Amino acid sequence: MPFNNLSRRTLLKAGAATLASVALPFGIARAQTAVILGIVYVGPKDDFGWNQAHAVSVGTLKALPGITVVEEENVPETDAVSKSMESMINLDGANLILATSFGYYNPFVVDLAKKYPDVQFRHAAPLWNKDKDPANAGSYFPYLNQAHYVDGVAAGLSSKTGKIGFVAAKPIPSVLSNINSVLLGARSVNPAATVQVIVTGDWSLPVREAEATNALVDAGCEVITCHVDSPKVVIQTAEGRGVKTCGHNASQAPLAPTGFITGAEYKWETIYKSYADDIAAGTPLPNFLVGGYNNDMLRNTAYGAGATPEAIKAADAAIEALKGGFKIYTGTLKDNKGNVVVDKDYDNYDPYLDGMGWLLEGVQGSTT
Repeated sequence: MPFNNLSRRTLLKAGAATLASVALPFGIARAQTAVILGIVYVGPKDDFGWNQAHAVSVGTLKALPGITVVEEENVPETDAVSKSMESMINLDGANLILATSFGYYNPFVVDLAKKYPDVQFRHAAPLWNKDKDPANAGSYFPYLNQAHYVDGVAAGLSSKTGKIGFVAAKPIPSVLSNINSVLLGARSVNPAATVQVIVTGDWSLPVREAEATNALVDAGCEVITCHVDSPKVVIQTAEGRGVKTCGHNASQAPLAPTGFITGAEYKWETIYKSYADDIAAGTPLPNFLVGGYNNDMLRNTAYGAGATPEAIKAADAAIEALKGGFKIYTGTLKDNKGNVVVDKDYDNYDPYLDGMGWLLEGVQGSTT
């Protein structure tokens, strides 16, 4: 996912300055502009995945003074989302719209931002282009691969063989980054660890996800994780087979009381609180906001019964290292076809990693 020639380091500095305001109580010593936040979800708010992660985070704003939240779930990536967002503006008076699905952005967010220049639109993927998109639109995106690296550390020390299975929706850079980061995390504590990948072909295919999970268990994988919109089927299927799991997007801990280890979670509330605070103060919102553990945009799910004491200690240390700037992709690394794909130490926000089109040596699977 390219950043349209914007410097990620510049964006992170700007984001850190914006997020610093989150530590202040909402609205203290600031002009009180009412915040009416409209948010649209592509699926149900209780999907134990992508949509639930947003819903839980925006829910933290509902108790804050001076803010109203308007929500709509199960909105498809068609002109239906335009109608939903426009209704929030015209009927509810929304002055901030959060569009949380990839396909909402172009043309729907872009067109409505042009039509309503006094409304702020922000989209949960790094797609905003400063050269062609409206100034009242923008993007926000935490890099979840950092939390998946922690998953890998915990998985590597919570299994005997280090064989990890990964159910992937599509072989796009963000998914490949999560797969590779799980491997590197696991190999940091168990050099013999491997990751076996099965690609389902789409973001939500419950039957295929169950089949893939069973196939990975049958292949001897002792820990299963995933990158699909709703990990519910993957986690429940693995739990039913007596296999440990690591989660994705939101907390799936209640689904696997025996085998859950930890999970990679977005901390959207850090971003949403900063947006609300800026609007209340009359401060311009950043057009591009990205980050990870270094600026409190990620978390790992509380450890479950599947995590060993050694795994918990190592995973906690990995989190602290990432907060301090630990680099995941370093040295010389080859892909699983034998080509050198990493030949130096890369900052976690280096644009090169955005174009990741490979799987590392130690990953069993294909990018096609």
